[in-house]
Amino acid sequence: MDDLDPALLQYFGFTEFRAGQREACEAALGDRDVLVVMPTGSGKSLCYQLPGLMRDDLTIV
Repeated sequence: MDDLDPALLQYFGFTEFRAGQREACEAALGDRDVLVVMPTGSGKSLCYQLPGLMRDDLTIV
């Protein structure tokens, strides 16, 4: 998804995703159910927050 990189920079100030984040965001934006299991400090919250910020509708986490 081409919009992810600019949105990542705009909302979080990051230029690159960590392992697994892009795939989780793409799945969430593709209207798929997503369960993210990663170690503490690996960036799980971004996987839910970024798609929520990019969508125009209600997001429930």
